[in-house]
Amino acid sequence: MSDSTPVTLPASDRHAVLRVMPMPRDANIHGDVFGGWIMSQVDIAASIPAARRAGGRVATVAVNAFTFKQPVFVGDLLSFYADIVKTGRTSITVEVEVYAERQRLQTEVVKVTEATLTYVATDENRRSRPLPAL
Repeated sequence: MSDSTPVTLPASDRHAVLRVMPMPRDANIHGDVFGGWIMSQVDIAASIPAARRAGGRVATVAVNAFTFKQPVFVGDLLSFYADIVKTGRTSITVEVEVYAERQRLQTEVVKVTEATLTYVATDENRRSRPLPAL
């Protein structure tokens, strides 16, 4: 884990593609949210811009990088920001940043996770297909 210095949410011109609050079922008995739960939410968030760019179905083909920077707790409000950073003939690479708003005595914002995932556009038979032209 790295520095826990509070930060601010990204600029108002960026919009979270997903916002969610983990519940007790998403955590261990100490209230620490499972990394696997966070990973699944990151995959959902990253798939949103990927599916938009692909104009349809996409499949996750790689988790290129995943860093847990800070723990996540039950009751944190998580905001997921996802941006396409690269496209290929059939593939789309998306970077995700996750921020937690901790509602303790005062609101604290910390960056908790960074990840990069790659998707491939697929057709109705789940075979790769070229991305549509922009």
